[in-house]
Amino acid sequence: MTIQSSVRTIAIAADNPHGEIAAQLIRELSADLARRYSDRGDDGSGHFAPSDVTVPRSVFLIARLDGKPVGCGALRPIDAEAAELKRMYVAQSARRMGVGRRLLIELERFARESGYRVMRLETGIRQPEAIALYESYGFYSIPVFGCYVENPMSVCYEKKVGVHA
Repeated sequence: MTIQSSVRTIAIAADNPHGEIAAQLIRELSADLARRYSDRGDDGSGHFAPSDVTVPRSVFLIARLDGKPVGCGALRPIDAEAAELKRMYVAQSARRMGVGRRLLIELERFARESGYRVMRLETGIRQPEAIALYESYGFYSIPVFGCYVENPMSVCYEKKVGVHA
């Protein structure tokens, strides 16, 4: 979907998670996370592989601002009713322009169309801008889940998205 304002155009589309654009955006995200959590020995790679979003009911989206790739987000299945939001990223130069919110809108649309009831995510306590975005978009705090249980830097969120939510 493409949204055009008086000045900027934001386009969101599914893309190849193994492609060079995806790889570059994921490298940028990993570098940002590594800076924030370097004292914890975290390299920023997270619990994600591009193959995670090549299975049925998954997607990898790239956001372009005026044609330039500036962000990404992915959705992968947890189980039949829940999908996990992964690799959500917006380049520093494109923040506070609505790119992150547009990614969330498209990821939620995909989740609903794919029959998920909820979207879940993990983020870190040192990412206040991400936490603010998720909370402003209707995600609410839940206990940490899955591989994040042992990580004291993790916080988890959920949003109901399905028709039976």
